[in-house]
Amino acid sequence: MKTERPYIKATITPKAEKAVKRGHPWVYGEEITSLSETPANGDIVDVFAGNSWQGSGFYNANSKITIRIFSRNSNDVFDENFWKRRIQYAISYRKTVMPGDDFKCCRLIHGEADQMPGLTVDRYEDILSVEIASLGMECIKDTIYIALIEALADQGVVVNGIYEKNEIALRTKEGLDLYKGWYDAIDHPEYAVAAITENGVKYHVDIENGQKTGFFLDQKYNRAAAARIALGKTVLDCFTHTGSFGLNAALGGAKHVTSVDISDTAIMMAKENAALNGLSDKITYECADVFDYLTELEKRKSREFDYIILDPPAFTKSRETIDSAGRGYKEINLKAMKILPRGGYLATCSCSHFMSEALFEKAINSAAYDAGRSLRQIEKRTQAPDHPILWNVPETYYLKFYIFQVF
Repeated sequence: MKTERPYIKATITPKAEKAVKRGHPWVYGEEITSLSETPANGDIVDVFAGNSWQGSGFYNANSKITIRIFSRNSNDVFDENFWKRRIQYAISYRKTVMPGDDFKCCRLIHGEADQMPGLTVDRYEDILSVEIASLGMECIKDTIYIALIEALADQGVVVNGIYEKNEIALRTKEGLDLYKGWYDAIDHPEYAVAAITENGVKYHVDIENGQKTGFFLDQKYNRAAAARIALGKTVLDCFTHTGSFGLNAALGGAKHVTSVDISDTAIMMAKENAALNGLSDKITYECADVFDYLTELEKRKSREFDYIILDPPAFTKSRETIDSAGRGYKEINLKAMKILPRGGYLATCSCSHFMSEALFEKAINSAAYDAGRSLRQIEKRTQAPDHPILWNVPETYYLKFYIFQVF
């Protein structure tokens, strides 16, 4: 670097240097050996390994992840134009990987994978749902929102509301308040409900009360893959939430679908979505604990389903509970395999980053062994490309999805 930098200098350990040089954007508090001055939380700092500049990032002493690197170009100037370019780049990528109508309902910003740490932006037609999990992004959110509105306008998209769903527990670790509500600096509708279409299935998305940002967009193409083999099948859709896998299967020509979830609110929303698509007569909804439901089917030696879909919530959100999560994944897959007739079909997934691909496959393999079944792999998939995976940031890879024939 030839020019004098205006930012406080943070020097990191050799261990952190290795991770940063591999492209990982996080620096933990214990990896900072010195600061040229004490920065304010939310400030931008320069990261150095010895005398070698490594990048610039947001600083927050409240967070275990104390520095979140977002730039590795020493010529960058972090003004409004910088963030506008970042937004434009992210949207251009989505226009490429989510073409046509898929762009109307997709993730526009995926945090670190778009070099905007802690920022999630989902598009539901003309409404944006936003979650901010880092102080640095919270400090510049007005700039980000203006850039989003302008970049989408360039694509012919008018934003009619930005809904902030800032209730994630990680915010408290960043020293941020929890809240949700409309961003009042722009006009917005009275209710945070969006009508969307995905894979030909219509949904009413309750952004305010739905999980995460309102809807699980990452399974979009996995749902389409599951639907492709549903023709003529009797389907059991487990952990249905608002009904998406079951609705895709029904629209794909399933003979009948039974969708199960423990939440009566989710079941009610799923029923509404079925009615919206004219599929109420093809889907039966059961409000029950999926483990108990599968256990009962196993006891009865049921063979009524020839296609089972397992889309559970994350069984682990930390390394400490990986073993118990592995047992949970094995248990539900084992029960499903025992229930299926030979030649039946199984779609199964894990949405936990901590349950690695290798560990998840180990659980499935162990279940198949105990069930006395063989697995013929039809598809192996991951999250939709609007939720990009960075190979140098393993935390961005979380969704594992498989379709098998069981015999």
